[in-house]
Amino acid sequence: MTTEARVYAQPNGPGQTPRQTPGQAHGQPHGQAHSHAYGYGHGYGYVQGHGQGHGHGRRLLVRGGTFVSTDPSGALTAVRGGASPDGLFVRDARHLSRWQLTVDGAAPEVLTPQAVEDEGVARCVLVPRGGRQEPPAYTLFREQAVGDGSFVEELRVASNHSVPTTVLLALTVDADFADQFELRDDHRTYAKPGAVRGREVLDDGVEFTYRRGDWRAATTVTAEPAPDAVEETGTGARRLVWTLDVPAHGHTGLTLRVAARPHGVRAVRIPASPAAASAEIAARVREFVADVELPDTWPELTAACAQGLADLAALRVPAAGPDGERHLVPAAGVPWFLTLLGRDALLTSLFALPYRPELAAATLPVLAATQATEATDEPVAQPGKIVHEVRHGELAHFGQVPYGRYYGSVDATPLFLVLLGAYTEQTGDLSLARRLEPHARAAVGWMLDHGGLTSRGYLVYRADRGGLANQNWKDSPGAICGADGGRPTGPVMAAGAQGYAYDALVRTAGLARAVWGDEVHAALLEQTAADLRDRFQRDFWMPEQEFVALALDGEGRHVDALASDAGHLLWSGLLDKEHGEAVGRRLLAPDFFSGWGVRTVAAGQAAYHPLSYHRGSVWPHDNALIVSGLARYGLRDEARVVARGVVAASVACGGRLPEVLAGYERSAYPVPVPHPYACARESRSAAAPLALLSAVGG
Repeated sequence: MTTEARVYAQPNGPGQTPRQTPGQAHGQPHGQAHSHAYGYGHGYGYVQGHGQGHGHGRRLLVRGGTFVSTDPSGALTAVRGGASPDGLFVRDARHLSRWQLTVDGAAPEVLTPQAVEDEGVARCVLVPRGGRQEPPAYTLFREQAVGDGSFVEELRVASNHSVPTTVLLALTVDADFADQFELRDDHRTYAKPGAVRGREVLDDGVEFTYRRGDWRAATTVTAEPAPDAVEETGTGARRLVWTLDVPAHGHTGLTLRVAARPHGVRAVRIPASPAAASAEIAARVREFVADVELPDTWPELTAACAQGLADLAALRVPAAGPDGERHLVPAAGVPWFLTLLGRDALLTSLFALPYRPELAAATLPVLAATQATEATDEPVAQPGKIVHEVRHGELAHFGQVPYGRYYGSVDATPLFLVLLGAYTEQTGDLSLARRLEPHARAAVGWMLDHGGLTSRGYLVYRADRGGLANQNWKDSPGAICGADGGRPTGPVMAAGAQGYAYDALVRTAGLARAVWGDEVHAALLEQTAADLRDRFQRDFWMPEQEFVALALDGEGRHVDALASDAGHLLWSGLLDKEHGEAVGRRLLAPDFFSGWGVRTVAAGQAAYHPLSYHRGSVWPHDNALIVSGLARYGLRDEARVVARGVVAASVACGGRLPEVLAGYERSAYPVPVPHPYACARESRSAAAPLALLSAVGG
């Protein structure tokens, strides 16, 4: 999901930018396969800014629906725009916008930049400003961690002198409660009539409050020991001040705690210390990865899978099922999309299904609970459609952005059915398919009716004014294009969505026959799937290119860019053997395969740009689907070539796959080039190594 896509179909405002990673190939070692229960990956709850596409060296701590993004000194400076804002964010709102430390009246210098040393704890070392002739009188050791809706810091001041030292320490804090949509660099502004911000000095800190109509939010900052004073700054921020006496070669310190209470949340539990937060995080990861075994014959892939599972543990956010029951579902990614996106959660759950089926068991009922019904009046929310995006912020609450529950996705609905069928087959658990039968039938109904399968023969979408223009996975402006870069107008029938529809029909037919006992419905779905397959190969195949069109326009003409979406058709099984093998081999040609993976658009076309979000970049999750499709069609060697490229990219990026890489040729530049606006951590990329493992083995 890209922020860039937001305004392509909007009536006002300039275009936005999307969401942002710089190996050496590591071939799969030979040898006997062994399995072992692995240790979870390093850096849970943390992303280094370097090489991960997360805006100018920012550091990121993540836990569930909470994240904080700081500079290398651990500071927050109320940044707006750019690849990433800084701040403490909970449920789409910035609950801490300034967190700026001074010692003896000046900002300290960074001796050791913010880095992770233990799970979920970021550390840095600071010193007062000085010169070479006078070594620092003291050193500051800073530790930070996040909890669920909270942030905790320990600051230790250590004396370097043989006599006692007095240090004047001040921390400027503020909470602007900005909605994430306000912080993007599209220069849009949003009216907030009647909004009131408040500040109240407490015995041990300060509380910031915000209200607008029925909307309420608050942030409380407390300190131990309590500050000597809380000063006004003239900007709305408050300055907490301490005079600290540090014994000779001794130390003293502070513990700072922040509780964020977004709208609808009354109480927040704050970890006692960064170490306590780390212990909670480690326990959560251990629980999530318990009993998962990975082969050790390809150590680099095993490491990528372990890191991905640890990241998935961090990226789960709470959501409710049809009966109000609580689930933890994979959020899309940070910093911009720490929320439920239907397509992202479904693909992530599919990738992880053989290893962590509970993700699917959570995602399916949550998406069923948010499925559009007859009562929904949003223009793209037809009955039976699965939600694309759920937002909890102020602007969504007041309808100033359409994403509170937004249904602008043509492919989330068939993917819902694919996952339900795959989950039932993988686990043998029939209860979920029985429980969600009405929702599955409604989803099929949407595909046949509003989705366009009956009237047009294909799933169709149209640009949503005020929302998304492109509503398949390539949802940035201009992503659906011809080889010359031209964009279709009117209705669009994207190739990949037809593959998902085919797979959904086949799998739901199986559910209808084996679980629901409805042979008539099963036969109808199977015939619809067969007809779609025949029709697709006739209408989408481009004989001169011996490849599949990216899409059809409203007149049925080819949108003829050579694009990676064709690999999704292998994953879904839509193409026959002859066409599938031709497509699979074509995807390994040098204009498609960069060495790190298959490009979204083949090089050499006018549409290609290596730094475009969807027109030449390399996406790990896209490649995971391609590898799975190649393996399905028996192209095992080709599947391993692509898998090796993706795993090499993971190694070069420190063990964690970014959301997206630039499309530059690996032979021309030996490390992956970062895409400037990708998510620093993304659930589909985290789960992609698991899909590679399922497809090609360890």
